[in-house]
Amino acid sequence: MKYPIETLRHSTAHIMAAAVKNLYPNTKLGIGPIIEGGYYYDFDSTHRFTESDFKGIESEMWKIKRSLTFFIKIQKNIDDAARYSKKLSEPYKEEIIKDLKTKGEKKVSFYKTGDFVDLCKGPHVKNSAEIGEFKLLSVAGAYWKGSEKNKMLQRIYGTAWETRKELEDYLEKRDQAKEQDHRKFGKDLDLFMISEEVGQGLPIWLPAGAIIRRELEDFVVNLERKYGYEHVYSPHIGRLDLYKTSGHWQHYKELMYPPITIEDEQYLLRAMNCPHHIIIFKNKPKSYKDLPVRIAEQGTVYRYEKSGELTGLSRVRVFTINDAHIFCTKEQITSEVHNILQLTKALYKAAGFSGYSLELALRDPKDKKKYVPGDVMWEEVEKSLKIAIDRSGEKYETKIGEAAFYGPKIDIQAQDALGREFTISTIQLDAYLPKRFKLEYTDSKGEKQAPFLIHRALIGSFERFFAFLIEHHAGKFPIWLSPTQIKVLPIAQRHNEYAKSLVESLTSSTLRAKADLENKTLQAKIREAELEKVPYILVVGDKERVKRTVSVRARNSKNQEVVSLDTFTKKILSEISKEKNG
Repeated sequence: MKYPIETLRHSTAHIMAAAVKNLYPNTKLGIGPIIEGGYYYDFDSTHRFTESDFKGIESEMWKIKRSLTFFIKIQKNIDDAARYSKKLSEPYKEEIIKDLKTKGEKKVSFYKTGDFVDLCKGPHVKNSAEIGEFKLLSVAGAYWKGSEKNKMLQRIYGTAWETRKELEDYLEKRDQAKEQDHRKFGKDLDLFMISEEVGQGLPIWLPAGAIIRRELEDFVVNLERKYGYEHVYSPHIGRLDLYKTSGHWQHYKELMYPPITIEDEQYLLRAMNCPHHIIIFKNKPKSYKDLPVRIAEQGTVYRYEKSGELTGLSRVRVFTINDAHIFCTKEQITSEVHNILQLTKALYKAAGFSGYSLELALRDPKDKKKYVPGDVMWEEVEKSLKIAIDRSGEKYETKIGEAAFYGPKIDIQAQDALGREFTISTIQLDAYLPKRFKLEYTDSKGEKQAPFLIHRALIGSFERFFAFLIEHHAGKFPIWLSPTQIKVLPIAQRHNEYAKSLVESLTSSTLRAKADLENKTLQAKIREAELEKVPYILVVGDKERVKRTVSVRARNSKNQEVVSLDTFTKKILSEISKEKNG
C-alpha cells in the first residue's frame, strides 16, 4: 500500500523513539512531529546524544522494521488516558494529556508498536515493514514546549522516504544546500546576525544586508505606486479588543505574545497588520467611486515561534511584511488579482528568478473548527477567487483545507536550494473581516454595501525572502542588489589617490563602490573581492592613471577589458536598469 509521505515519516518517528527507548530505557518521551523534509523527536535522557550514536539507533530501527510489528491504535477517554500515561511513567505525555483536557478534549489515542506505546492521534502505516528508507541527520537542544523556562530536551532529527533512491537524492541535495545555506553566507558576507544577548529569532540586519533590504523596499514601494497603492505607517501594538474583533486572538492566540497592560487596558504586539489597515479604511465614509482603496505598508509583526523551530532568517520571531490590503467591489476582484500577479512577476524577474507555481487554497467544509462559519459567504468568495485566477491564465493546483480561517487564498510557491517548496507570496480574499468591522461604502444606488477585502503580501516577509535570495544566488546577487557593486583595486600605494577619485565619481552616479587601499598584493585584493562576490572589479595602475581608464573584470570571469570610466559607468547603469525593468 502506498502511504502519504507524512504518514510514512510520522511512523518512522515512532520507530526511532522505540529504538531509543530500547537502547536507553530510562529516556522519557517528549513530542515527535513531522516537519518539512522529515521528522524529529524530543527526548529527556541522562545519555548525551551525539551523531556517533546514530549508527546504533538506526541499526535498532532496522531490527524493528524487519520485525513486522503492527501499529495498534488504543483509544481512551481523557481520564483513563491520564492514568494510563502515569502507569507508563511518561511525565511529558501526562502534561500533554492535562493540557488537552483543559482544552475540552474528551478522548485521546495511543499507538502500540511491540512493547513501545506512544500518545498519538495518528495516522500510521499498517506495520513497521512499511516505513520505507530512513536516515538520522542531526541532534540539537530544544526547550520543552519551546519555552526557555522549561527543561532543555534533546531533539534528534531524521528523514524518511519511500525508496532508497529518493533518500539518496534528498541527502545529496541536502549536502549541496549546506554549501548554499543562507546562514553560512550571512556570516561570510556580513549580511545579518542573530545574537543570544539580543534574543533568539530576533535578526539584526548588518550594513551590507541592510543595503539589500533597502533596495528591495524602495523597488517594491515604487512599483506599488505605479499600481495605485497608498503607503501608511501604523503602530506596532494595538488594543487586545481590536484582535478579538478581527478573530486573530481566537484563532492565532498561540502565535501571539501575551498581552501588555497599560493603564488598565490590554495591548498586543501586533502579529498581523490587517486590523490597523481596516481601521484606516473605516476612518472616512467611502462611495463606490472611491474603490478600490489600496493601502500598503512595510509592516513589522511579532510572532511567538518555538525556539526549536527558529532557523536563521527563514523562521524568526520578528519580521517585516510587504503588506497591502485592497478594499474593492465584487466586480473589481478579477482585475485586482490580475494586477497583483503582474506586480509579483515584475518583482521576481528583478530579483533574478522565475521558478514559481501557484496554489489555490480552499477551505475544507467539513472542518467546522478551523474556519469562520458561513457556507454562502465561503461559496461566494471561493467562486470569485477561482474566476480571478482562471482569467489570469496562470496554471495552478487546488489545495483543499489550506485556506486562511477567514477566506480562500492564492499561495505563490518557490523552491529553495534543497528543492523544498515554500510560500513566498500570498493573495487572500476576505468577505468576513469587512462585516466583523462593519465596513461599508455607498453604491451607485445610494445603498450601503460591505466591500471585499484582499490581503496581499507581495514579498511575504523581507527576512524569509532574503534567505531565499541568498541561497538562490549563492550570495552572488544581481548587480542592483549587491551591497558593493564595484571594488576598485589599486596595484600599488601610489595609485590610491586615483582609486579614491574613481570611487567618488562612481558614488556620485548612484553606484556603490569601494576601494581596497590596504598595502597588500593585487592577487590578495582580487581574492578578497571574489570572496565578497562583488559584481565588478576595477584594477588601476600606472597606465590606467595616466590614460584615465580602468581595467574591468566581471564576476566569474578571468577576462579584463580596459575602458574609460564614463564608458564603464554607462554600461553598469544600463545593466542595472535592465535587471530592474526588463
